[in-house]
Amino acid sequence: MIQARLHDDSLLDVTVQGDGPAVLLPLNTAVIEGETAEQMRAWGADPELGSTLAASLAEAGFRVIAADYEGHLETHPKPRTLTAANVAADLLAVADAAGAERFAYYGYSWLALAGLQLALRTDRLWALAMGGYPALGGPYGPMLTVTRTAHRMALAARDRPPAPAAEPTPGDWDSVEFTRTPDQTQQYVTLYESLEDFDDRAALDRLAVPRLVFAGAKDNITYGPKWDDAYVPIAERVEEHRAELIERGWRVELIPDADHISAMQVRNVLPILRPWLTSISPAR
Repeated sequence: MIQARLHDDSLLDVTVQGDGPAVLLPLNTAVIEGETAEQMRAWGADPELGSTLAASLAEAGFRVIAADYEGHLETHPKPRTLTAANVAADLLAVADAAGAERFAYYGYSWLALAGLQLALRTDRLWALAMGGYPALGGPYGPMLTVTRTAHRMALAARDRPPAPAAEPTPGDWDSVEFTRTPDQTQQYVTLYESLEDFDDRAALDRLAVPRLVFAGAKDNITYGPKWDDAYVPIAERVEEHRAELIERGWRVELIPDADHISAMQVRNVLPILRPWLTSISPAR
């Protein structure tokens, strides 16, 4: 088993499949089964997302390097050290473990943000693909608010007796009993605090590799009272800055009728990502 040694000295399992130009996916490629899979489907998630995406890109002639970075953070949280710089260092460690000197990167949601930070800190990328997070006008402030709220809820949950089990309503995040730990939530506060002064427009001047950003056309997230009514604009910001991004050399896509969960599904991602990577792929 290949393992990457991360910034806190913990080890992350890395899998490799296929042959050709390297593509790094910070995804779980194991097929999730049973009750967990059914719960994921009820909320619109795909328990086979990572495995299907990796297999399809490998079939298309890419060497897919995958690591479940987000899952690792759940079991090995880094409450004080998950800064943007350390996230980028961790992703480079994954590429190093797989022996990839040059590689493309695709990440979705906050892992798209991570890819942008990676691209700003290395010249080893041959392509950057961001899904579900704006390349320009990113909602860093709203996400800091959301993560601070999550951390406050985790602290409160830690200090009170467990609530009686209740069946949440799929799609209604306010109906979900909060079970994450303070360390799990604090690490994302640390990440967004490290980005409080980040100027994404100035940063884009430093990027020259082929780059893609996409989002669901309905991907603007309104949280309920439990989350202080936070609003996270994603599609709105992609649409607002579409012309400028295209002028700067980005490929920009909005997926009709898709929200944050559905826009990450293979049926929506692959028709955009696979032909784009193929078209700009370095010589094999």
